[in-house]
Amino acid sequence: MRDAMRLGLQRLTAGLAAFGLCLMLVAGLSPVDPFGQAAYAQTEGRSVEEPSPLAGNVPGGHLGATSDSQIWKAVRDGARGTVSIPDKLAGQMIQSEGDTWRARRNGPITVGGIWAIFGMIAALALFFALRGRIRMEAGPSGKTIERFSDLERFAHWLSAVCFLTLALTGLNMLYGRHVLLPVLGPEAFSGLAQVGKYVHNFVAFGFMAGIVLMFVIWVRHNIPNKYDLAWLAKGGGLFKKGVHVSSEKFNAGQKIQFWLVFVGGVLLSLNGLALLFPFTFVMFDPVFTVLNVFGFGLPTDLTPMDEMQLAQIWHVIVALVLIAAMISHIYIGTLGMEGAFNAMGTGQVDENWAREHHDLWVEQVKGAAPKAQPQPAE
Repeated sequence: MRDAMRLGLQRLTAGLAAFGLCLMLVAGLSPVDPFGQAAYAQTEGRSVEEPSPLAGNVPGGHLGATSDSQIWKAVRDGARGTVSIPDKLAGQMIQSEGDTWRARRNGPITVGGIWAIFGMIAALALFFALRGRIRMEAGPSGKTIERFSDLERFAHWLSAVCFLTLALTGLNMLYGRHVLLPVLGPEAFSGLAQVGKYVHNFVAFGFMAGIVLMFVIWVRHNIPNKYDLAWLAKGGGLFKKGVHVSSEKFNAGQKIQFWLVFVGGVLLSLNGLALLFPFTFVMFDPVFTVLNVFGFGLPTDLTPMDEMQLAQIWHVIVALVLIAAMISHIYIGTLGMEGAFNAMGTGQVDENWAREHHDLWVEQVKGAAPKAQPQPAE
């Protein structure tokens, strides 16, 4: 009985509210008193015919300005005027898209980045707990084979060290005020953040050089082929002991990572240059124009400030994706797989390791058929 009475009261309240809203709407659209002047005049103790004591002036308008709703709407929408100072962007009084940029950066992007990074760490921890370290089943042979040359290792470590430096300084710019500021205090944190900003700017050029060098050296080894489908179908043998999948110098997983690093690195570099040299590069206008041909309905009248905000948002998203991906790469190359670190550490790997993970590459290098690998029992 009480539930029925409560439901009836809620419906009655909602009906009265809707009725009142309709009355307000009708009154607002009425040609007799379209702006509610009669009601306002009555509260002021005067007739409708009497002019408002403000006479259209802004309340408290001791500066003599008048209120024009169309002018203020244009200002709020980002209309730009002309100025005599060198900074022409000062002609725009309100940059409304700044609110949207701040909401996206401090909302879904930062939260999504935390989920991506810690989600990857949690997934790898679970994988390690269930699978353990992937070891050489035949054990060390005592003989080694050159996996990577000095030039290849230089290109890898140049990119890796620069990327880790960029990742740490970039994460500080994104999360530092929430994590480090309460611990270090304002003075120490501001100094760290300023140094990190300069380090980020200059190390970026080393990262660009590294990904270009890696592309030139390894692109011919990262073209997909028929062996990659078999590798993906069996998960590269990572999830079950005794499963070995044939692979050339790079397997399908490494090829995916190569293209992810190269494409992501190029995108980061382009966005980074736009941020390093603001209001110089026009990036998104032509991209949006092309996408609109396919019906995406994206804006094509971007201002220079819009371009900068989009570049910063895109820079953060791509960086967070790459950081999460590189965590898995670091895991496999260190704790996750026995003998894997030697490939980039010394350039030499054990022959048994090479035959278990890259048997076709060993055949190409040594000019001999790889040893037959034991197959798991069905």
